[in-house]
Amino acid sequence: MSLDDKIQRATALLTRIAAEYSPAVFANSLGAEDMVITDLIARNGLNIEIFSLDTGRLPAETYTLLQKTGEAYPAAPIKVYFPNTEKTEAWVAANGINAFYNSIEQRKACCHIRKIEPLKRALAGKKAWITGLRAQQSTTRTDLGEQEFDKDNGMEKFNPLIEWTEKEVWEYIRANKVPYNELHDKHYPSIGCAPCTRAISMGEDVRAGRWWWENPETKECGLHVRKI
Repeated sequence: MSLDDKIQRATALLTRIAAEYSPAVFANSLGAEDMVITDLIARNGLNIEIFSLDTGRLPAETYTLLQKTGEAYPAAPIKVYFPNTEKTEAWVAANGINAFYNSIEQRKACCHIRKIEPLKRALAGKKAWITGLRAQQSTTRTDLGEQEFDKDNGMEKFNPLIEWTEKEVWEYIRANKVPYNELHDKHYPSIGCAPCTRAISMGEDVRAGRWWWENPETKECGLHVRKI
């Protein structure tokens, strides 16, 4: 399938979601894939709410992109959700500001407070949510489909770019002058919280820079883990 075909397929899917699953939301983590979907939603004037999660630990470049995105797509504003202040303060007081390095359990607890709980609020009352996940991104995503029922959140979940390659994502971004995170130009293919993200070396997996101290099988924050 050519890139043009994939663009048409993704656009058709997003259009169907807007028509059949309203209210639907798109979870924009401001990665390259998410910027493609943002552009498709805005370009086609689709009635799909866009939100992003500000964990409080994002790189400065991500905040710069958030501002640029708002300026580039005024008709498709991004609603920002923040972690619960009391829960965040309590976790830091009990464990330390960087306790996520100590164990997988501590890291996932931090992710739960900073990402999962705000996500629940963002999805409340919605019929479906959309992500920029691609099958090539990691071993935990190879069996994901374009559409599946998210049992954890009780709604349909769509991944319009699931079959896109990294090359195709960047071809779209450059052809359509889509804004993107400056860290991508510094060998950061996957960008999350600043202390949990590093640049990768030539030949490394695209997700190698995320939680690099863990095994690939555990490298999810919980946003996209399916219940079996």
